[in-house]
Amino acid sequence: MCKECGCGFGGDVQIGGTPMERDGHSHSHGHSHAHDHDHHHSALTLNHNLTLNPSPTPRQILNVTTALLDKNTRAAARNRACFAAKKLLVLNVLSSPGSGKTTLLQKTAALLRPDLRLGVIVGDLATDNDAARLREAGVPVVQITTGTLCHLEADMIAKALDELNLDEIDVLIIENVGNLVCPADFDLGEHLRVVLLSVTEGEDKPLKYQPMFHSADVAIITKTDLSAAAEFDRAKALANLNRVSHHAQVLELSARSGEGMSAWLKFIKDHREAKKREHIKAH
Repeated sequence: MCKECGCGFGGDVQIGGTPMERDGHSHSHGHSHAHDHDHHHSALTLNHNLTLNPSPTPRQILNVTTALLDKNTRAAARNRACFAAKKLLVLNVLSSPGSGKTTLLQKTAALLRPDLRLGVIVGDLATDNDAARLREAGVPVVQITTGTLCHLEADMIAKALDELNLDEIDVLIIENVGNLVCPADFDLGEHLRVVLLSVTEGEDKPLKYQPMFHSADVAIITKTDLSAAAEFDRAKALANLNRVSHHAQVLELSARSGEGMSAWLKFIKDHREAKKREHIKAH
């Protein structure tokens, strides 16, 4: 993960075509910074051995553990407070490249209209192809181009929020960078994590990428219309998901054929209504 590869440190990103210093970001939304949501994502730490006495006499070694994700956790809490103030349902959609995230979001936006208004933040290493496809579908989109960074971080999301009219959105979907490793560690302030597994990827992905699939609130098997051609073993895939993502709701669908989409749309509508009830109860 990022604690080994180091991709989580340094560098700039492009948000909506504007360069952003990752360590110099300020959040302009006027809202409280209370955090009442417990996330189960793993903490990232760095251990240093510091020599306190360089002389030949016996040395004292001090172990220093630095929580490298503290800053991200604080930014995620601010995001979550903003989402609550705007009565938004926020989904973080994660998968490997080519699993069908963008096609699913295109169809989701079209089918939710006019009941719910969708907004999307897209993360990609390079190009804005996915964002362009969503704009063509009439979806408000902000593109985050991360360069060499293989995941999104909470302060990037905060910056992207400044470019969306949140009063005209009911559901915000974050289309994370296509990667089943590093994004598992980064809380973005989302309410729910949606992890995709396409039938073309093989049934063993949940076993190979356990932290990601274990972090899922809902796991979606996509491209089910290709199951026969891909010789997809549905029973084995469901067993693997049950083993790793036993707490997650599992959906099966094809965005192209429409099979299973009704259950996905109901999932979104139900959770959106739940968020509205939470807001009313809180006030």
